[in-house]
Amino acid sequence: MAMLGAAQKSPEAFRTISEVAADLDVPQHVLRFWETKFATVKPLKRGGGRRYYRPDDLDLLRGIRTLLYSDGLTIKGVQKILREQGPRYVMELGRGAVSLMGLPRVEETENEPVMETEAEMVSSNVHPFRRETEPEEPIMAEEERARFSALLDELSELKERLRKARRVAPVSTH
Repeated sequence: MAMLGAAQKSPEAFRTISEVAADLDVPQHVLRFWETKFATVKPLKRGGGRRYYRPDDLDLLRGIRTLLYSDGLTIKGVQKILREQGPRYVMELGRGAVSLMGLPRVEETENEPVMETEAEMVSSNVHPFRRETEPEEPIMAEEERARFSALLDELSELKERLRKARRVAPVSTH
C-alpha cells in the first residue's frame, strides 16, 4: 500500500517535521529552534522523538513565520504578541484571516485598489516590535560624553599600571 504525500493528506492529518518544513519553506532546525523560543509550539512527540504537527500547530507556525519573515518582527516581538494576543490570534494570522494590525486581509478585486502595504492603511502607526532597518544614533549629552571619556582614560591608565605591576612582581604560588 503506497503512502500518501503531504499534499495528498487530509487537512486534519498530522504532519511530520519534514512535511511542515517543506510547507513553510524553512529548514527543520528552524522549527526545532522555534520550539525553544515559543512555548506554544508543542508538536506531539512519539517514540524516538519524532515530531507530529497537528493542523493548529501548522497554523500557529505559519503565523509565527508571517510575523518574523513578512512583518519583520523580532523573536521577542512575536513572544509578546503570543503573550498579549494569545496563540489563537497568531493561528488566525497563519490562516490569513487577519493582518498584524488586526484588520481583515484585503483581497484585490477588479473594482477596489489594494493598498500597497498595511503601513499605508495605518500610516502613522509603526509597530513597536519591528526590526529597525538602521540602528538609531545614541543621543548623549556632551557632558555625559566627557565623563565617559574621562572614565575610559582612567580605566586605561589603571589597566596599564596593573600590567606593569604584574611584570615587576611575579605572583608566587604557595
